Amino acid sequence: MTPQKKAISGLYAVTPDTADTALLESMTAAAIRGGAGIVQYRNKTASPALRREQARVLLDCCNQSGAILLINDHVDLAAEIDAHGAHIGGDDGSLKDARNRLGNHKLIGVSCYKELTRAQAAVEGGADYIAFGSFYASSVKPAAVRAPLSLLTSARAFGVPVV
Repeated sequence: MTPQKKAISGLYAVTPDTADTALLESMTAAAIRGGAGIVQYRNKTASPALRREQARVLLDCCNQSGAILLINDHVDLAAEIDAHGAHIGGDDGSLKDARNRLGNHKLIGVSCYKELTRAQAAVEGGADYIAFGSFYASSVKPAAVRAPLSLLTSARAFGVPVV
């Protein structure tokens, strides 16, 4: 029997860069208690070993509470720990390769930045959700291209969840 893919809905939390695994777990558990149903593990500064350790801890945290854990950028890590899926950006490999690696029962989201044509290609390629932004200034991505909020309304026409 093939496992069922979980549904994307509700509050979508993205983790901060931190080397403190206990703090990250505590913050993630608090976000889930506060209503987050989806957690994207994103740590751009972690070593591969730390990333693996943190991802496993967060997967356990999410599984205990019924939340979804998505691994940002690292499809191989998502497959290794059997996370619920992955989120890929413009430099993270192809959607087709991610789907081949993870299978149809895992969630895959694609960053579309401010590009509806990228979103259309992602949906046609089998993405489970599409993500846009940044919409506001961010200390994490200060040079990120800004997307207009109206883009979110337009993106709903693709028929998949919009993040």
